[in-house]
Amino acid sequence: MPPHHQYMRPASHDFVLRRPLPSHRHSGPSVPWPWINLNDKVDGKLLRSKAPPIPALCNHVNCNGCWEGYPRSRFPNWGDSQVNRSGIRDVIKEYNHDVPCTIHRVDVDDRGYFMDSEKYEVTEQTKGDFWELLIGHYRLINPRVRALFVENMSGPVLQMLGTIYNIEPFFFSSSLSWIPSRFQEEVQPGRGDHITITLTFLKTVDYAIPAVASDPTSSTRNEDTSARGQVINSQTPLVLRSGPSSNNCSLVLDLLAVHLIRNVEGNILISYHDSDREAMSAPYLHERMHSAGQSVYWQNIFQRSPDPTFVLLIFIWHAICAWDEALEVLYAHICSLETYALDTSDIFITHEMHLIRAHCIQYSSLLENLRKTVVFIRDTPNPAMDTLPQEENQYSRTLLEKECRNLLSEIDRLEMGGRMQDQRLENALKLVFSNVDINDSKRMKELSEAAVRDSAAMKQIAYLTMIFLPSSFVAAVFGMNVRELSKDAQGTLPHYFEAAAPLTLLTIWVVMTFQRKHPFASGSTFWMRLVWPWILFKQVFMKREIEKEEEASIPLGSIV
Repeated sequence: MPPHHQYMRPASHDFVLRRPLPSHRHSGPSVPWPWINLNDKVDGKLLRSKAPPIPALCNHVNCNGCWEGYPRSRFPNWGDSQVNRSGIRDVIKEYNHDVPCTIHRVDVDDRGYFMDSEKYEVTEQTKGDFWELLIGHYRLINPRVRALFVENMSGPVLQMLGTIYNIEPFFFSSSLSWIPSRFQEEVQPGRGDHITITLTFLKTVDYAIPAVASDPTSSTRNEDTSARGQVINSQTPLVLRSGPSSNNCSLVLDLLAVHLIRNVEGNILISYHDSDREAMSAPYLHERMHSAGQSVYWQNIFQRSPDPTFVLLIFIWHAICAWDEALEVLYAHICSLETYALDTSDIFITHEMHLIRAHCIQYSSLLENLRKTVVFIRDTPNPAMDTLPQEENQYSRTLLEKECRNLLSEIDRLEMGGRMQDQRLENALKLVFSNVDINDSKRMKELSEAAVRDSAAMKQIAYLTMIFLPSSFVAAVFGMNVRELSKDAQGTLPHYFEAAAPLTLLTIWVVMTFQRKHPFASGSTFWMRLVWPWILFKQVFMKREIEKEEEASIPLGSIV
């Protein structure tokens, strides 16, 4: 087999980089009970509280660090149990104090130019300075959009960002738990709103056994497991090993978590990045975003429209490009499996194909979620755009719909490619089973031919036995030690028949007794079979008597 068609098994579960199973019921603020399951108790203190459900906004002048009470300071319905269950408490209380939280920044000015700004490193010693910096930048003056890419998010940074920008805690909980979500909140007609987008997408990474994550806030868990004996889990990477070891790679789920604040006074975009090694890093996406700002096509868009939603579309394009690369690699792997299936009847390859099909089902649902995200962006206009002239607002709206159509067209293509690959896997599975059936038929044919040859040999032996049977019988008779044949013998032929006849009858009786079917009924017991001669006599002679009675009962006139 050529090297590029080399098949290496197993395909998955050489290692497990398990993404958490998303709890979709906790994906957004539309659920009235944040992170409360059906059997959980509601906080009694919250029900008895006389404070207003929506606290007044703080001016952050003499608040003495009001951020330390987030999220409950801004969202009183988030009690301790919800904060703990959502994973926010782990970030606030148990983050790594020795690792600084790094925030990379990109500014988009009024001309649509992307400016690569400095980055902030927030430590325990500098968190106070970062709070003062946020207060100073709370009201933007020059930038049209300020994008913040947060790496190694610590508890103070989460609380500061959530407090200064009044971010719904569901953004952080969905990001930490890898829950796909999309929602709009804090809508102010003529001023702005907040929209949150979190989704998982597929990307390609080089195959390597990952180290166990030491970060307690990491959203994944790494384990070394064997390929066999594992339950198929579509949340784990799909390892593709169809070629030489240097080209091995795996398909891994990644996270895109963005919170966009659209406001007439300035737009803020916050991108959360998981600390997992295989997750998309903040410096990487920061560089990609800055590079997109150099595109002539997108520069024309940013220069003609002030809508910050177009910046969000760049994030969606990144996810779509990652999807396209991953499906290309999967296509090549399926081609390798098809080639291998033509040359082998190894039934183990069916495990490989079923594993890929299970992941493909998961991928189709993720693509559908991506489609819904694009539709959500298209159907959620920016309230701040209503302050612009009608012509300019309509132009931006038309342009946004056009770009969303482009995204939806790409998603259609990806979904069509996924369906095609699933059909190819199905055909390859049928091919493998057909090869197995053909090989089984060949073996059955060989066994039949061998049985025919054995039957011919047995016939020859039977013929030889029949030829020698008379002479053997005669020899046995003349070898009998009876007086009729040997004068010195004591026994006679009557003695022989007196011994042979009872033994023969006894043998027949025992054999027939232990017969369970013929000539007895299926429900007969052992004691009934023990008297089988009498039962046989009744069946034969009683049947004859019944037939005679029936013949005698027929009138003579009916015969005529």
